Amino acid sequence: MKFLPDATYALLDASGGIRQQTGGHEFWGQPQQALDARGKDWLVSEFVCDADWGSWEMHPLGDEFVYLLDGDIEFQLETPEGVVAQRISDRGAVVVPRGVWHTAKVFRPSRMFFITMGAGTEHRPA
Repeated sequence: MKFLPDATYALLDASGGIRQQTGGHEFWGQPQQALDARGKDWLVSEFVCDADWGSWEMHPLGDEFVYLLDGDIEFQLETPEGVVAQRISDRGAVVVPRGVWHTAKVFRPSRMFFITMGAGTEHRPA
């Protein structure tokens, strides 16, 4: 079952199964109710970002694992003490705790691998 996680996402369910889902606009263009239903599983995806994120996001039901495969990016996490910046260059990972608002600044095109439980995800403008 070979596929590329930038075009086809993997949904990991609690019973140990893995389902493939067409990614990109076909996935994100679904109604919110459909996204929330799929968001009960862990979503594994890959993106290339060449600009700062246009919004903050928050995942209320699980931590998010983000692995920078290549690039230079700064994750900004909103904590009670203020915004905490975590910069990663070339490769490395960050765990965004559940319920923490976060965004990213991109210093050069960056390829990232995500594992997220997406149900209930909220967005707000950056």
